[in-house]
Amino acid sequence: MKSLIAFIKRFPRLKYRWHLTAFFLLCLTLIIFGVSRCFHGCSCSCEQHSQDSMEVTPQPLDSIQQHALWVDSVLSQPHAPITVRERPSGRFVTRFRTEQIFRDSFPDLNDVQLATAQRLGIPAVADREAASRLRNRLVYVGECPYYHIDKLTYSTPYLVPRAARLLEEICHGFADSLISRGMPLYRPVVTSLLRTQADVARLRRVNGNASEQSCHQYGTTFDICYNRFVRVIDPADTLTKDVWPGELKALLAEVICDHRQKGTCYVKYEVYQSCFHITAR
Repeated sequence: MKSLIAFIKRFPRLKYRWHLTAFFLLCLTLIIFGVSRCFHGCSCSCEQHSQDSMEVTPQPLDSIQQHALWVDSVLSQPHAPITVRERPSGRFVTRFRTEQIFRDSFPDLNDVQLATAQRLGIPAVADREAASRLRNRLVYVGECPYYHIDKLTYSTPYLVPRAARLLEEICHGFADSLISRGMPLYRPVVTSLLRTQADVARLRRVNGNASEQSCHQYGTTFDICYNRFVRVIDPADTLTKDVWPGELKALLAEVICDHRQKGTCYVKYEVYQSCFHITAR
């Protein structure tokens, strides 16, 4: 600063105004210093805020979400190889012999399934136009080598990915069980998938047992018929007789029961609707 003042004194035009110029330069220096300190303080504040945001711990997963992660790991496992047996001479042995056994093995009521469906599924929507806007969270469920889609009057062919994978796993396991017993192939019939609130209202007009709080509204639930199956015809096979539907029902029940015991789904045995009502967990 002293050298600057001395430099100014050398010029006659500035001889009487050097003190004013020095004061101006001093003020300018203080302003620049204050601005730099302010900017530094803002930078530190932003960095501290960013660090605080990064240090916020995520909310812990609830029990339904934790179980869903485990189910995803189970359903991602590769299929075990199937050993083909000779064709049986008689009926196979199964523990599903009476209606009471079916009811006792699949007792999960709507309230139990609804809590999981609401937690893991999509929000309930008013109509199919609204459902179409959520298709980025759904997968299309069409004809498949392992199952047959029935005429869907009161539902639309969409599920959340977890439920679609579970449906394929169940029906694939059913086909594996038929092959391992040397029996002809059959496809289970899927009778209901995603329902909108309008679908539920229309169904309740013709079916008094249909629940207003339907799990089908969340895309996590599907129905598999247990008294109808579609035979997969082998043109080269002209000798194999059709399998009694009761045997197919019992075998399908064995597969679904295995999944329920593993914890991948909730299941209700529907007597009047003749189906297994299944919600993916």
